Parts: sequence; structure tokens; C-alpha cells
Amino acid sequence: MSTATAESQITKEAKKRRTFAIISHPDAGKTTLTEKLLLYGGALHEAGSIRARKATRHAASDWMSIEQERGISVTSSVLRFEKDGIKYNLLDTPGHKDFSEDTLRTLVAADSGLMVIDVAKGVEEQTEKLFEVCKLREVPVITFVNKCDRPGMEPLEILSNI
Repeated sequence: MSTATAESQITKEAKKRRTFAIISHPDAGKTTLTEKLLLYGGALHEAGSIRARKATRHAASDWMSIEQERGISVTSSVLRFEKDGIKYNLLDTPGHKDFSEDTLRTLVAADSGLMVIDVAKGVEEQTEKLFEVCKLREVPVITFVNKCDRPGMEPLEILSNI
């Protein structure tokens, strides 16, 4: 196989893949959103529980016992599903500042970021830092305003704070 043919094959395969780093401030709903994307993408038949620490069914991305005990992500997880011939890689990242280095390293592998913002908390310090890192690394960001069924700011008001 020639170099040109090999490069063509690699390019063809790369076009069939999308890698999203799901990022945000703590407790915005990253893992819940990841679970729902996996569920609707057909990779899961039932979404796991994030809130209940003693749940019998934990989130697929929170596989470490410390994550299951605390109900938070402490390390990034890679989960994937295939839909309509496209392979989606979801990088569920920790939101807490103590584990932010893991999130920053994960952004290197991402095609784009999916920034999750809690409607009640709005744009927080960690959110701003992540937006800045994405800007410096030229990582495109999709903003997802979460928990709109709860009291909080108007989604368009949140977007104006970005």
C-alpha cells in the first residue's frame, strides 16, 4: 500500500469519527448528559444514577469505586457509540477544580468541547477557565444550558454572560 493510499484511508476513517469533551463546572450535569447521549445513541438500555450514592446502577462513566461513593467524576472516561455510520467518542471529564488537570489533558484529544452550564449557577469561574483554554487551543465549543426545568436564569441570559 502506498503512502498516499494509506493517508487517504486514514482521512476516510477520521471523517467517520467525532470526539467531544464534555466539560463544565462541578455538578452541572456532565455525566448525566453523557449517559443520555449513550442511551439515545443505543449504547445503553438504561441510564445510570448519578445522585443516589447507594444506587444499584451507577453511571457508565463513573466506574471507579471512589466515584461511585462520592457521586462525582474524579477522572475522565471515554465512552463511545455508533450512529448512522459515525463513531462518537464522549470524553466525560471531572468538573471539580481538584481534578482539572485531567480535564485539560483530555481537551487535547477532542475535536470539540460540549460546555454544560447549570441554569441555576450560570457561568462560574471554572466555566470561564475552560472557555479560555478551549479558545487558546482553538477547540470549538458547543454550549448546552442544562437543568432548565429548575428555577434559575433564563438560558439566553446565561449565554450573554459567556
